[in-house]
Amino acid sequence: VLSDEEKRKQYDAYGEEGLKDGHQSSHGDIFSHFFGDFGFMFGGNPRQQDRNIPRGSDIIVDLEVTLEEVYSGNFVEVVRNKPVARQAPGKRKCNCRQEMRTTQLGPGRFQMTQEVVCDECPNVKLVNEERTLEVEIEPGVRDGMEYPFIGEGEPHVDGEPGDLRFRIKVLKHPVFERRGDDLYTNVTISLVEALTGFEMDIAHLDGHKVHVARDKITKPGAKLWKKGEGLPNFDNNNIKGSLIITFDVEFPREQLTNEQREG
Repeated sequence: VLSDEEKRKQYDAYGEEGLKDGHQSSHGDIFSHFFGDFGFMFGGNPRQQDRNIPRGSDIIVDLEVTLEEVYSGNFVEVVRNKPVARQAPGKRKCNCRQEMRTTQLGPGRFQMTQEVVCDECPNVKLVNEERTLEVEIEPGVRDGMEYPFIGEGEPHVDGEPGDLRFRIKVLKHPVFERRGDDLYTNVTISLVEALTGFEMDIAHLDGHKVHVARDKITKPGAKLWKKGEGLPNFDNNNIKGSLIITFDVEFPREQLTNEQREG
């Protein structure tokens, strides 16, 4: 390019873009070349500017929730000690980048070298500040779901802070087991109840009673479905899963007496 007089004029006038576009480069293209995204003000085509803004690390924290909270929902307050950038005396090097420098060695001879160029910015220091974040546990929330808090992650002195994400971890429940939106539980009945029938109330996650009654023979491992007594669906809380009750039959541990046999 430098040895060709016509191309040299094109390069001097329009830069590298001028060589690609040929002699038809408009004034808008020139302004666009020099001013980047502001070229549209002069009739040029706006271009996406490459913004390599440094960013702090994201933080992922496991948030343990109970099955009761999944059923009814809850608000959880989390105290976070967050490093915050504050101004400090003095200056520091910042926005360091690689730039190409062209040096003329002689007629028609140029040398291009890469140099590290930095700006001077006000000095900063990181100070810990205590913040209280409120996380809404929505009814039906699924295990492993994440609640993001934008800009609450690790700071970066030359850029933007990362994000803080709370990852839901549903704790194991002693009575109920979750499978999707359905709840499973086991109930033990006596041999007499298995043969003659029974009636009982099961305490649900929010305290209300689920009534169960049978007047038929109940075999060990028999299951009973209670529709609408499962967990609320996360996308539509008006829809609820089922409660599936599995019956275990407890047999007598010793020999029956004559009275029990007669009974």
